[in-house]
Amino acid sequence: MTILISKPDKNKLRQKRHARVRRNISGTAECPRLNVFRSNKHIYAQLIDDVAGVTVASASTNEETLSAATKTESAALVGKAIAERGVAAGIKEVKFDRGGYQYHGRVQALADAARENGLEF
Repeated sequence: MTILISKPDKNKLRQKRHARVRRNISGTAECPRLNVFRSNKHIYAQLIDDVAGVTVASASTNEETLSAATKTESAALVGKAIAERGVAAGIKEVKFDRGGYQYHGRVQALADAARENGLEF
């Protein structure tokens, strides 16, 4: 008799972590939420006003101008772009929502670039 043990689904575990964080983080018009989504190929960032349910600004590596040689460099470009678009929209302070991902690598590069270019969190 064989017993099948399945591996945990990494994305479901990430979604559980994200839901746990989202219970405490909510964006407003004055201080929106900087949300990060990371896929295998791309990285996406959004400034979200949760009260109104609106995306204030967004940036991703799907835009041709924001892709670089490595994924980490591309993430830094996205961080710079989201910061510039946020500052242009009159936003200085945000709440960082890492989306259940570890604060490491591409997520950290995006956050550092956003801080360097005018966003505070």
